[in-house]
Amino acid sequence: MARMSDDGRVAITGMGIISCLGTTLDEVSQALQQGQSGIVVDDERKERGFRSALTGKRPTLDYRAYGLGRKQLKSMDDPARFAYVAAHHALEDAGWSHDELASHHAGIVFGNDSCVRASVEGIRRMEERGDTKHIGSGAIFQAMNSTVTMNLSTLFGLTGANWSLSAACASGAHAIGQGFMLIRSGLQKVMLCGGAQEITWQGMAAFDAINAFSTNHAHPTQASRPFDRYRDGLVPSGGAACLILEDMAFARSRGARIYGEIAGYGFSSDGHHLSKSQPLGGQRAIQQALHTAQCLPEDIHYINAHATSTQHGDANEASAIGKVFSTCPPLSSTKSMTGHECWMAGASEIIYSCLMARDHFLAPNINFIEPDEHTQHLDIVTQTREAKIQTFLSNSFGFGGTNAALIVKSLL
Repeated sequence: MARMSDDGRVAITGMGIISCLGTTLDEVSQALQQGQSGIVVDDERKERGFRSALTGKRPTLDYRAYGLGRKQLKSMDDPARFAYVAAHHALEDAGWSHDELASHHAGIVFGNDSCVRASVEGIRRMEERGDTKHIGSGAIFQAMNSTVTMNLSTLFGLTGANWSLSAACASGAHAIGQGFMLIRSGLQKVMLCGGAQEITWQGMAAFDAINAFSTNHAHPTQASRPFDRYRDGLVPSGGAACLILEDMAFARSRGARIYGEIAGYGFSSDGHHLSKSQPLGGQRAIQQALHTAQCLPEDIHYINAHATSTQHGDANEASAIGKVFSTCPPLSSTKSMTGHECWMAGASEIIYSCLMARDHFLAPNINFIEPDEHTQHLDIVTQTREAKIQTFLSNSFGFGGTNAALIVKSLL
């Protein structure tokens, strides 16, 4: 059978991730297969009066090993630092050198929706010293939402598209969707796309204030329980995820190893409420992704759900899935292990799902014991399953009613 035309197709050729499950693809794949949780209790949050001290474990990184010295780090706080290391791994995985990348006018779009610690620390120094000069010359570059793209584009010598995308917890997914559209339209051949999320207490204080988090301190690894009847809130987490996207024909011409193809992207807005999602918005995003990918619902072999372990959000996603799929495909939320990685989640969950496709398994939705009336129709994977995933769907929904759905076809 003749291979389908590569025209307009978008390949995934490299991946890099920094998460509470690990800092290499193999570490993360093993953690997913073992149903290993990365959730811990942060004593500093307890001391500072947080209602919930639960968080994803902070990864330990030696930035000097990646060529980042004092000069470079001065303009980078956690989102940019995590993203740089993830991008370094992704480029290495894709077989790109810095010089080659610069010569092909590669672009970058990253999801990032906050740099709270850098802002708070700058103001604290000003108040302590009584003037602004003590804030430091690097503070402005740390505190801007575009910190990831401005730092990485400079450090990697990128000369194509260069901007950050702010769309709450769908930021990482929309960034991949934009990269997909830029390549599909012929405007770019190579894109670095992903998401980054700070893990600091400063970045999570406002969420804690609205009682968004689980308080299961006695059993931290059991606190994130998407779709379970007894879920009591999400668990915050963070890090960074980077994917290298390329024009399919270009990727093949250079002999790249191809994980899969971004086949579909759907987006929508609920237009309803700042923090309460609606099933119809998620449903429209999923349907648009299926249309873009020229897929039928029965073509989807696995769904990596957005489900964050909140009563309202999980119920609405379950409803949206039920309206699209007459028979639900196998489904899990990797947030049961990672917690909610917020701005990076839409990107990291594509990587988690690509690793499942690469290594032929479905990761479990740990801590799922009993469904409720909203989730009982779902085929939730509770134990690791051997499986060959050809096509998967990943959902990402965020505050303000922003919705993104991505469909990936495995080519391994």
